[in-house]
Amino acid sequence: MQFDDKHRVEKAKKRALFYQTEAKNRVELFLHLPQYEHGTQLPDLQSRFFQLEPIHPAIYKVGLQYLAGDLSGGNARCIAMLQSLQEAFRDYSTPPEKSLYRDLTAKLNSYISFFTECRPLSISMGNAIRYLKSHIANLGHSLSESEAKAAICADIDTFINEKILIAGKVIVRHAATKVRDGDVLLTYGSSCVVEMTLLYAHELGKQFRVVVVDSRPKFEGQALVRRLVSKGLSCTYTHINAVSYVMHDVTKVILGAASVLSNGTVYSRVGTASVAMVAHAFRVPVLICCEAYKFHERVQLDSICSNELGDSDAIAVVPGRKDVNYLEHLANKENLQLLNLLYDATPSEYISLIVTDDGMIPPTSVPVIVHKLKYWRPELWL
Repeated sequence: MQFDDKHRVEKAKKRALFYQTEAKNRVELFLHLPQYEHGTQLPDLQSRFFQLEPIHPAIYKVGLQYLAGDLSGGNARCIAMLQSLQEAFRDYSTPPEKSLYRDLTAKLNSYISFFTECRPLSISMGNAIRYLKSHIANLGHSLSESEAKAAICADIDTFINEKILIAGKVIVRHAATKVRDGDVLLTYGSSCVVEMTLLYAHELGKQFRVVVVDSRPKFEGQALVRRLVSKGLSCTYTHINAVSYVMHDVTKVILGAASVLSNGTVYSRVGTASVAMVAHAFRVPVLICCEAYKFHERVQLDSICSNELGDSDAIAVVPGRKDVNYLEHLANKENLQLLNLLYDATPSEYISLIVTDDGMIPPTSVPVIVHKLKYWRPELWL
C-alpha cells in the first residue's frame, strides 16, 4: 500500500489491530513507506490483547517477535511464519454453516494482515504464502476436515524442508566448488547460506581466508566472525568504510540476498550494493547465494520505490560511545530527519554469478527461475 495516499491510509487504520504512532519527522522522499515511531506498537498491542479478534497464540507469538526484532533473516522469518500457521491450522475447526476452504482462507488472510502490521512481509514470505494459498485452493472438496488439515500441514513441512533447508544445502555444495586454495573471500553482514558455504569449504580442507565486512547499526558480522573463528577459520573483520582498502587482496566476494528480482537486481541488506560496486571496480567476481523461492517477478531499478525503514534512533546513537553521540537529543528536532533504510538494490551488471538450488546461473537467466515459480502447481511440484 502507498502510505502517501491519505484516503487508503485512513481505511487501513480502521482495520488495524493495534495503534501505531506516526513518526514526527517523516522523510519526504519515503512518504509512500510506513514511518512509525519504534517502541510504541508493542505496549499498545499488549494492552489490547483481550480486545482483539481471536488470534492463535502461535501467530501472536511470532508477530511479537517480528515487532520486537527478535527474528531476523529471510529464512528464519519465513520458517517461523510457516510453523506458526501450521500450528494454527492443526487447532482449526470449521464453524457451523461455513465452508472449510473459504473460512480457512479468510483465517489465513487475517493472520497475514497481523504479521504485516507487526512488520512488512519479505518477498520470500510472500512467495510462501502464495504457494500455500494455491495449495489450499487445489485441495479436493471430497476431503474431510481432518484430511484437509493434515494435507496442508504436510505440505508446509515439505516446503520448509525442500525449498529452504535442502535448497540451502544444495547451494552450499555448488558454491563450495568456486572456493580455491589461497582464496581471500569477502562477505558482508551475516548470511546463513554464506556461513554454511564457508564452513563446508573449510571441512573439505581448502585453505582460504575470510574478510567479514560489517556496518552499523546491527553489526551482524560480529556474530558471524565469532562463529567462524570458533571453527578454526582465518578471519579479518572490518567496517564498510574500509571496503575499498581490503578489496586489493580479495579474490572473490560471496554475498547473501533477501530476494532476486526478474531483471537480475539483487535485493539485500543495505550496503550490499556498495560492496558489489567496489568489487566490480576492482574486477573481483561477485557471487550471490540465494534460494529459488526468494526469486520474484517484480522489476526494481532503485531502493526508493520499495523498501523498509528501520528504527531511526538506531543510527542516531552509538552504544557505549557517549563522546560521539551528538544526535542523541536531536531526534525530535523538526528540521532533522533520520533515515535508516534496511535494504538496497544491486544492479545486475555488478553480479558475476547467482548460486541457487537450481544451479549456478548468470543474472540474465533469472527470468527462467521466475517463470518456473510463476506456474508453481502443487501437484507437479510435489
